[in-house]
Amino acid sequence: MTFDLSQVALIGIGYLLLLFGIAWITERGWIPESVTSHPITYILSLGIFASAWAFYGVIDLAFQYGYGALAYYLGTGALFLFAPVALAPLAELARRHQVHSLADLLVFRYHSHSVGALTTLCMLCGILPLLALQIQAIADTMHILTVSSNPSLPLETGLTFKDIMALCYCAILAFFTISFGANRDQHRGLITAMAFESLLKVCALCAVGLVAVYGVFDGLDGLDQWLLDHPENLALLHTPIHTDSAHTLLLVFVATAVTMPHIFHLGLAENPLMRNSHTVTWAFPLFLLLMALPIFPILWAGTELSVPLPPQYYSLGVPILFGSPGLTLLAFLGGLSAATGAMVIISLALATMVMNHWLLPSLKLRTRSDLYSQLIWLRRVLIGAIFAGGYVFYWVLDNRFSLAHLAMTAFIETLQFLPATFAIVFWSKGNKRGLIAGLSVGTTIWGLGLLLPILTGIEYIHLPLGNLNIPVGIEYWNHVTLISLGLNTFFFVVISLLTRQSDDEQYSAEVCAADELSHPVRQALDVHSASEFKHRLAKPLGKVTASREVDIALQELNLTIDERRPYALRRLRDQIEGNLSSLMGIHVASEIMDKYIPHVTAETQSTVDINLIENRLAQYRDHLTGMAAELNTLRLYHRKTLEELPMAVCSLGRDMEVLMWNRAMANLTRIPTEDVTGSYLEDIPEPWCSLLIDFSQSKEPHFYRREIELNNRPHWISLHKANIEGPITAGVYDQVMLLEDVTETQLLEQELVHSERLASVGRLAAGVAHEIGNPITGIACLAQNLKYDSSDPKEVLETAEQILSQTDRVGRIVQSLVSFSHAGHASKTEFEAVSIRDCANEAIHLLSLQKEKNQVLFCNDIPKTAIIAGDAQRIIQVFINLLSNARDASPEQGRVMLESNEDEDSVTVSVTDEGHGIPPELIERILEPFFTTKEPGEGTGLGLAMVYSIIEDHSGHMDIISPADPVHNRGAKFVITLPRHLDVFMDA
Repeated sequence: MTFDLSQVALIGIGYLLLLFGIAWITERGWIPESVTSHPITYILSLGIFASAWAFYGVIDLAFQYGYGALAYYLGTGALFLFAPVALAPLAELARRHQVHSLADLLVFRYHSHSVGALTTLCMLCGILPLLALQIQAIADTMHILTVSSNPSLPLETGLTFKDIMALCYCAILAFFTISFGANRDQHRGLITAMAFESLLKVCALCAVGLVAVYGVFDGLDGLDQWLLDHPENLALLHTPIHTDSAHTLLLVFVATAVTMPHIFHLGLAENPLMRNSHTVTWAFPLFLLLMALPIFPILWAGTELSVPLPPQYYSLGVPILFGSPGLTLLAFLGGLSAATGAMVIISLALATMVMNHWLLPSLKLRTRSDLYSQLIWLRRVLIGAIFAGGYVFYWVLDNRFSLAHLAMTAFIETLQFLPATFAIVFWSKGNKRGLIAGLSVGTTIWGLGLLLPILTGIEYIHLPLGNLNIPVGIEYWNHVTLISLGLNTFFFVVISLLTRQSDDEQYSAEVCAADELSHPVRQALDVHSASEFKHRLAKPLGKVTASREVDIALQELNLTIDERRPYALRRLRDQIEGNLSSLMGIHVASEIMDKYIPHVTAETQSTVDINLIENRLAQYRDHLTGMAAELNTLRLYHRKTLEELPMAVCSLGRDMEVLMWNRAMANLTRIPTEDVTGSYLEDIPEPWCSLLIDFSQSKEPHFYRREIELNNRPHWISLHKANIEGPITAGVYDQVMLLEDVTETQLLEQELVHSERLASVGRLAAGVAHEIGNPITGIACLAQNLKYDSSDPKEVLETAEQILSQTDRVGRIVQSLVSFSHAGHASKTEFEAVSIRDCANEAIHLLSLQKEKNQVLFCNDIPKTAIIAGDAQRIIQVFINLLSNARDASPEQGRVMLESNEDEDSVTVSVTDEGHGIPPELIERILEPFFTTKEPGEGTGLGLAMVYSIIEDHSGHMDIISPADPVHNRGAKFVITLPRHLDVFMDA
């Protein structure tokens, strides 16, 4: 059965146009997102793993190695079966850091541009045979379908008919790849097209398998009978399993799912399904099972039909000999789709690697021009060059090797990346020197043992040392594989252990490690706003590109251009670096960010980034199991406890960054948690900014009743703090603060103080009445004398002066009482200069009105220079209470001494009596409200508590000494220290 060339060409071009159309309408949004984003679509897109080698070449592998060919599916299937352990960490790193190629991932992990350049070179050499395989498969199958119609074209170019068909195929496919894969966006249209081609090839292969079973053998029973009649076929399947080659095949194919560039590009970098690795663990192995089921039936059918083709093309030969044109074209399209998908993604991945690690580090793009268009055209040129390179390699080989040989050559080279890739997550001690040495040795052995014989046809390599001739070539692929991988691993491990990692490399290793959540360090930036990013990046990227990249990152993070929070700015920097990595490679992106937006070198040790830990744990929450899940549950419990605590709590880093701000804190300050978390303390609104900064920088662990103004009303806040040592940096302390709104308590205490004042007024009333009665009686007598004796003007004048004197005395007494009955209301900002001596004298004067009390001698030795900043009325209240207690404790005609001393900052005043003193067991209790040792009705128990409160409000403190006279074991001494009024000190 043959087809006309025009028919085959039209069918092939029509199929490629169909792929064009699917990609185009997907990009336009004509296909519902529920289809393009469905897990099945992404699972099918991973089917690019099954290239033309899987459609044709695996049957040849089954012919040579029997059941050993299943290693191709078992190795890859096993890797995906354990995707949560083997692939999910790599996929997470690729997603977080916008890594789109294996070279980028290795550069990120080993922090070396040389690693990226070497990886690109080795990958390019290793993938050229795989590209040639796809081209050869298409050229051969087109030739098979049309060979009797037009076996050759008499062209003067020296190219055969197959070469011309292959060249046309490469040109069309390159155009498709450039059109739908050269931009920087996630290629949703490309992913959908690849899913369609995977669906087509699995359907085509299964259809050929069904024809082989039910068309050639008349069903499963007929197949069983045929195998019984031809036992040599089963023997051939079992025999190769007992050789070492089968085990080596399994090793080779395990690596393909990670290290092959097209599988990494679409499977780990582009495919969001890998974030939900549990779906992949069963869905993709199921796809591989469907691909594997028809392999042996097709092989046996080809043997039964005596297909006059190599076993690698039995998938096409069986339908031809079965006489089904439709099935033959379906099989051809299945192979075409398999080759198409692989070549498109391979060219994209290699173009990205070459551009990022060879060209961009050495080229200087014009920043004044459109940077995006320059990168797109550069990528387009590279895609075309890679297709051209693949075609040239195919043409040089001239069909001298089977598809299996070309595939094994490519797979063995990509196997050389397995040690370094494995170490990314599971061995943090690996370093760039070990990688470069191991990869160089392994690739050199592969090049001498496989690539060079393929290109030149040599069969031996002569070693002058020992005059040895070492056999090389594809026949010895098993030995080349084991020797190259063994020496690669040996040099990688040994040199990594013998050499030291750089600090950057060690940090990257910790970030990539499986336990990287335990190493998030908070690093400061020297930028203070999102808008500053645009200005900094304008020089390397150009103003337009810099502005667009910053805007894209802000939109992805739901931030605004006015953002100033340090944590948000760190996230913005990471997002921009990730986006630039997808645009121009991780090496160039990190160089730009490190140069223009560097991390500040900390004067002290860095501390853990609590916000980063919270963010990552929130992402990992559904993936944690066992002890990790239990610890996370415990963390959430404690976190919830702090969040719901009815006390306002916040925590600060050493650099004054707000790490936590619970709900009560948000309610107290009226500042939402999401607006303040990650901010510097200096950026929060007043009055909280000044209050918290002063408290944080103070050596005092407590601030009691600090007055602030909120909504034009005074509020009082008590603050407490503790230092917390960092979990990974000994000697570096964060702070946790607890705030109490004691406004209601303060107002209640003011009411109690005022009540105490009124009680004191009541106690003074009798004395006041007695004192006022004397001058009133005098005034009455003088008035009578003035009434009856008014002849002498001099006497009248003298009498009038006496009346005025007595009325002034009455006025002073009344004024003192009225002034004392009013509480002071001055805030700290309204404190004025207050003379301690005058306040004491006023208190002594008021107490002298109580004639019924003990009469003692008040000795005021406080100098006039003792001036403090405070509220005079409240200071008088202090002396009223202290002197009143001292008088009550002193014997009749005893002395109460008032003394003071001063220094540059404070004034210390003492009140000493000659009473019995205070018992030691009561000293701690006498400051408690409502505690009194007096008889019922003699005192309220609020006096000393009020004194302590007033002294605290004046930023002072009070000490009690008892006995004041240790020699005679008597007396009590109250010592008050208050801040000195600085203006007076400066005037002096």
